[in-house]
Amino acid sequence: MFFVFSPALAFAKDHTPEDRGKAHFNNSAFAEGKKSCSTCHPNGRGLAGAGTKTAFSIMGGEQNSLEDVINVCIVNANKGNAIGNNSVEMQELVSYIRSLDTQEGPSERK
Repeated sequence: MFFVFSPALAFAKDHTPEDRGKAHFNNSAFAEGKKSCSTCHPNGRGLAGAGTKTAFSIMGGEQNSLEDVINVCIVNANKGNAIGNNSVEMQELVSYIRSLDTQEGPSERK
């Protein structure tokens, strides 16, 4: 018997949804995009309070959920493919963005 080591499986098992969301946030290839979320939001800059909002004005449009905003950014800014609002990856991204509200303020992030 042998075991195949899978770094993704090991990462998924030993990390929280916030950790996995942060990995997606910093991965330029996520959702087949051209750049990462952190390109425009290094260390979560500009996202303070996003996890608790219910209405957003972004890129000339109005969105009613954080999930919809994430997809607007994935498609328009990152040039990737939208992901399902209820997908595991979306929920991990949302968990990471919401975790930013419990950390230091954006002016303290470097």
